[in-house]
Amino acid sequence: MLARREGIQQRMESRDIHVAPDRFEITRGEALLITELHSALAVCVYDAAEEAGALLHLRCILRTSKPADVTDTTLATELLLLDRCLEALREAAPAARHLQARIVVHLADAAQARPACETVLALVKHYLEDAGVALLPEDIASGPARTLRFRPSMGWVHTRT
Repeated sequence: MLARREGIQQRMESRDIHVAPDRFEITRGEALLITELHSALAVCVYDAAEEAGALLHLRCILRTSKPADVTDTTLATELLLLDRCLEALREAAPAARHLQARIVVHLADAAQARPACETVLALVKHYLEDAGVALLPEDIASGPARTLRFRPSMGWVHTRT
């Protein structure tokens, strides 16, 4: 016989959703969005009142044949993915009116990583501001890859190396 969980135990049970690079996941209610950042940027968007959110994982790809410039094609692809992510979140939670975003970045050890990543970061921040999403301070670090865990229902973001 299975015991039925009640109260806070039932409420705190959540499912883990892993987010692959260059993908996003949307969730409502109790879920934990997880990703591994290695030379990448994660955009954690949520509305805590509606308990809905999304995690977008964008890689910061460095090309050794070119300088630190990010191509127009790469930027257009990332903007399209960000646009689709916000559109899907608004579809899943139409009552969400107070979207907030926290951006977490892992920089590769290469010298050209910071300028390339800063270009993508600036573009993402401008897009979010134009979309009416409140931006929280970003978290940028280099070193070992970072594991990110995001619980949109609470706006909770945790990273570790």
